Amino acid sequence: MQNKQNKQFLMKRTITFLFLSALLVACAPKEQYFEDSGTVFHTLYHIKYQAPALLTGQIDAELQAFNLSLNPFNANSVIAKINRNEDVEADDYFTTVFNRAMYISELSSGMFDITCAPMINLWGFGTANTDSVTPQMIDSIKQFVGYRKVRLEGKRLIKDDPRIQLNCSAIAKGYACDVVASLLERNGVKNYMVEIGGEIVANGVNNQGNPWRIGIRKPEDLALNAPAQTEKIISLNEKRGMATSGDYLNYYLKDGKKYAHTINPKTGYPAEQNILSATVLAADCMTADGFATAFNALGLEEACRLADTLPELDYFFIGIDEMGQYVVKFSKGMEKYTGEK
Repeated sequence: MQNKQNKQFLMKRTITFLFLSALLVACAPKEQYFEDSGTVFHTLYHIKYQAPALLTGQIDAELQAFNLSLNPFNANSVIAKINRNEDVEADDYFTTVFNRAMYISELSSGMFDITCAPMINLWGFGTANTDSVTPQMIDSIKQFVGYRKVRLEGKRLIKDDPRIQLNCSAIAKGYACDVVASLLERNGVKNYMVEIGGEIVANGVNNQGNPWRIGIRKPEDLALNAPAQTEKIISLNEKRGMATSGDYLNYYLKDGKKYAHTINPKTGYPAEQNILSATVLAADCMTADGFATAFNALGLEEACRLADTLPELDYFFIGIDEMGQYVVKFSKGMEKYTGEK
């Protein structure tokens, strides 16, 4: 009889505990979604995340520290001081980006090259803007451009030529996304989307409980002012970095000729390739950003050849084939994110 009473007592306590636990969960304040936006690296950023409170102050502080490392337009940044040959130590931001840039340069046979800063400036996409470019000017600059002409020794960047200058913009925005994503995760955030200058890191779900949906724009000529059209929707609910590179996004017109922002480091001229848009997914956005630029410079066939040797990447390329036809090529793994086979 005593055992039966004990069992009934324990069962009542268990039911009471479960009821109270469920009540506490139901009454607990639900974390809401917040949005932060601003500018960094002369570009806009938008961040959405689910958290108990706004993290604006921490995000701003992180981006300001990042800006003081890798922004070539900030005279006080580490990279600006390196470009001026000042005695400065490379910080963790710079070292991380530099090492990944060297890796991508090697795999792309030098078609991705952060020492192209003088060429970028010459063509009017950097800190200077030259009205007319001559072959002599390009030949002069090519003498001190090349990723194998720089190296890190400890915290010091060593240049083979003091005229060498760096521009990490083609990979730094992606890394900035990673930096903010890491900050969010350190604060316990699981659902977020970080977008900086079109490069993205996303994880979890949006405020509707659905995967983050990100559009790949049709590579139309922005000068036509045509309404934006979406080529494909990418759905992300696991942590992935996503970057798109396309010359239709950044160019200028002079004397009726279009000058694309992607420079061929080997020729010194804007790359003229049959790839219109290169979208890359990777475990981190820095890698996606760098390879998207490299693939855009390589052209459709070479980009597919290289990308297919890198199982850690997924890609969605839009280009023009040898018959002048609009074509789309994508990796097998991309089907998971597009639903296309």
